[in-house]
Amino acid sequence: MKTRFLLLAFAALAGRSSTAAAQQPAGFWTTPAIKDIGPVHVWPQAVLRPDAKTTYKAVFDLTKGAGTDEKMNAGLDHVARTVNVFAAAGVPTSHLRFAVIIHGPATPLALSDSAYQAKFGRPNPNDAVIDALTKAGVKIMVCGNALGDMQFTPEQVNPKIKVALSALSTLIILQDQGYALLTM
Repeated sequence: MKTRFLLLAFAALAGRSSTAAAQQPAGFWTTPAIKDIGPVHVWPQAVLRPDAKTTYKAVFDLTKGAGTDEKMNAGLDHVARTVNVFAAAGVPTSHLRFAVIIHGPATPLALSDSAYQAKFGRPNPNDAVIDALTKAGVKIMVCGNALGDMQFTPEQVNPKIKVALSALSTLIILQDQGYALLTM
């Protein structure tokens, strides 16, 4: 009986603490560069902060699909979060040289809204984040070979996304130019 009471008391306390932790104060999360996408929180005591005077170069290798044609791709959310974390630390977006190469199962996210609707019967859920990322200076590309593999054409690609020769050559070229590789 005593053990059962202790387990029930512990469960009640655990439920309260997780609820309290889930309730963040207003302004806890911020999206300084990519509005309403990729929220970040900057802890005052955080170490290894970006230097606002440095230019940062990264290429995001985005291969994972969203799992459903109704949701924004989580990899694009991570790219937005990366832009936001640097902006929240005081780095101007003009000091960010970020590129995204889309291929593999992620390829359909690169379709224009009309091509996406023709394929999946609904608007492309990635359009808003693609628009916001390109406005922040992120260069987004899709692998030309992946387009061919999935029987898409360059004419079906969102006009804000460039068609690259291949993801393989893009990753090699950009890493050779000093871009850090992040896989999504």
